[in-house]
Amino acid sequence: MRNEEMLLIPGPTPVVDSIYDAMAQETRSHTDGRFTAIYKEAIDMTREMFRTDGEVFVVSGSGTLAMEMALVNTVTAGEKLLVISQGYFGDRFIKLGEAFGIDVEVLQSEWGKQVTPGEVEAKLATDKFKAVTITHADTSTGVVADLDALVPVIKKHGALIILDGVVATAAIEEDMSKEYGNPDYKIDVILTGSQKAIGVPPGLAIVAFNKTALAAREKIERVPAYYADIYNWIPIMNDPSKYFATPPVNLIYAYHEGMRMVLDEGLEKRYIRHEAYGKAVRAGLAEYGMKALAEEDVAAATLSCILYPEGVDDATFRDEMAKKGVILAGSLAHLGGKAFRIGHMGNTTAEMLEKAVELIGVTLNEMGHVVDLEKAVVRFRAQLEVPV
Repeated sequence: MRNEEMLLIPGPTPVVDSIYDAMAQETRSHTDGRFTAIYKEAIDMTREMFRTDGEVFVVSGSGTLAMEMALVNTVTAGEKLLVISQGYFGDRFIKLGEAFGIDVEVLQSEWGKQVTPGEVEAKLATDKFKAVTITHADTSTGVVADLDALVPVIKKHGALIILDGVVATAAIEEDMSKEYGNPDYKIDVILTGSQKAIGVPPGLAIVAFNKTALAAREKIERVPAYYADIYNWIPIMNDPSKYFATPPVNLIYAYHEGMRMVLDEGLEKRYIRHEAYGKAVRAGLAEYGMKALAEEDVAAATLSCILYPEGVDDATFRDEMAKKGVILAGSLAHLGGKAFRIGHMGNTTAEMLEKAVELIGVTLNEMGHVVDLEKAVVRFRAQLEVPV
């Protein structure tokens, strides 16, 4: 990579040269057949990644727009929405729902923990909910949702499942054809962005609907949106030569290359690689007395929220790491200053992550917190179950 720094935050993530090169191609008209062919292939690859029997949408916007598209096309004002929140970004669905007059109820876990299937079962038994949102991996806490446990409980009660895959898609299994114990128990909507595990620069909102979710949209007489109304996008997704709103031509070039890389590596291989990376990073940092907020059995494969040992100043630590070319993220809400977040997804490599673990140890030593670098690196390598 020609990047000068290692961008090890929960997103954006490192961009490889072939994606940069794709993005740097000549800008063409959004109706040029050469561009529309690339756009159509990118859409088709997105459908293949999600394995949906419905429609996918790849449009200019952020993950927040993708959340809005998922919500307003399935749930209407006055209908009930259950938000399963395991951190800051799960909570974002609360404000989104309220903005559109949706009746929102919330199940919030302690940060670092999961909402349990029993809690979801009990809540769904109290009323009729149109949909339930799940943040697959929360960017603030590094906690992953247990879909195998949650999906059957939710579908048994007849609710749609809206999965926020922003920091999970292309790294943790998200298969819309998967049956969770029953042919009708499937994920209905998945939303994500381009800049996390897909490894493309920010700027694309990506949403997938299955046929059940599309049927829910069909019953909505009027969606309180224009750009976010999927009915305005379905004709374009099926034939990108048609026009609704100008697509980000060069970003679509980059996304096409990113999706090619995802599918060429293979989804199953990516899931294994990301799981190994997460375990290795957390194991290595544990040797420094740096504990992950999420216990290993609920920890996400894509990022980790790491608590500081007592006496480590957050701003100083991350500034010193940045001087060494490693960019880490601070923590959110009440964890601000008490932890940092490290991404280990997308185009990151084992070599990059090992170097980061080593430099974290160097920085701690420089700050007066004596740690054993060699032991941490050995532990990192021992946990890494994919070739370096």
